[in-house]
Amino acid sequence: MEETDIIVAGSGPAGLIAALALASDGFEVILAGPAPAQTDRRTTALMLPALALLDRLGVGEALAGAAAPLEVMRIADVTGRLVRSPTVTFRAAEIGERRFGLNMPNTHLLAVLTQAVEAESRIDWRRTIVDQWQLDPDAAVARLADGTTVLAQLAVAADGRGSPAREAAGIASRRRDLPQAALVFNVVHERPHGNVSTELHTPSGPFTQVPLPGQRSSIVWVERPETAQALAALSDADLALRAEARMESLLGKLAVDGGRQVHRLGEASASRLAARRVALVGEAAHLIPPIGAQGLNLGCADIDALASIAANNRDDPGSAAALADYDRRRRADVMARSTAVNLLNHSLLSGLLPAQIARAAGLAALGSLAPLRGFFMREGLKPGSGFRALADGLRGRGRAVAGRS
Repeated sequence: MEETDIIVAGSGPAGLIAALALASDGFEVILAGPAPAQTDRRTTALMLPALALLDRLGVGEALAGAAAPLEVMRIADVTGRLVRSPTVTFRAAEIGERRFGLNMPNTHLLAVLTQAVEAESRIDWRRTIVDQWQLDPDAAVARLADGTTVLAQLAVAADGRGSPAREAAGIASRRRDLPQAALVFNVVHERPHGNVSTELHTPSGPFTQVPLPGQRSSIVWVERPETAQALAALSDADLALRAEARMESLLGKLAVDGGRQVHRLGEASASRLAARRVALVGEAAHLIPPIGAQGLNLGCADIDALASIAANNRDDPGSAAALADYDRRRRADVMARSTAVNLLNHSLLSGLLPAQIARAAGLAALGSLAPLRGFFMREGLKPGSGFRALADGLRGRGRAVAGRS
């Protein structure tokens, strides 16, 4: 039996980042998972807090080399329903930032993370999966598919939505399959995107254009599964015409750049984020639709918090006290963001007038009230920052009033 400080199960982006973060804090880490496939057509928008974490891990500059900045994010209602919301535009400059984040191809993200993990001497990457878990009060024991056994103080479950580690820890997860699928592909367009991402709200879900370097963008087109499959079967020319029509020629003529993929959507949440020597990160803990670029950003927030707590509990990072602290620290943020995204998605699917009115009223308030919009943008980047900005503003006004009296 081999011993290590921490075992990370899963070698997707969340698993690779978790291994790097824990190793950077001095822990010996065994990473269990195959080399990630370089066939993912999706892109990932990483917001400022996630980029700050990746900068600390020494990969930020390499990631930026094939990424486009997100300076403006726009939501437009094209549902065609009786009650529609006005277009809402969020500008990073409005809250004193140059950008909200960077959007990059998943192939580039995975390549950079893979290279960093392979170069990190504290990470022993076993390119195999965990076959069986035994979770004891004082250690987590992982039996790998290659026949080896690993004993660790902490197991990090970055093994996806079906997470065997979560199941072994006895953590319940509520999951719901959605009547939606995301068609993902890239396009070259006639007009420059200006570093603007546009999310069009339709009755079947969002149609999102996200900038890539040059006059290229990623498209995430959420439709009913049968419609998404039918669109995916079109020729490149026909798919480009359909996407251009959906976007109302916002970026001029389009040409499909490469292949396309269809992913079924669902939503899920774990009843708790840690138990019995296992801490959940990423999709093992929460699964949400692709709205507002929250997916991996939530996972990075999980990893950042877990690494901090592990460093503060260096003698036993998987102790009951450390795991309880992690669950407490992450629960409110995960619940708030997951609930907001799920409610917005369901409001698009719902034909009920009250749901339409509530969505329209909320977006209208964001569009017309600059302080509310600023609060929303700051909270969207980092929980608590919106409240701090409000408190600082109130203190500043208080000092100004005191100075005049």
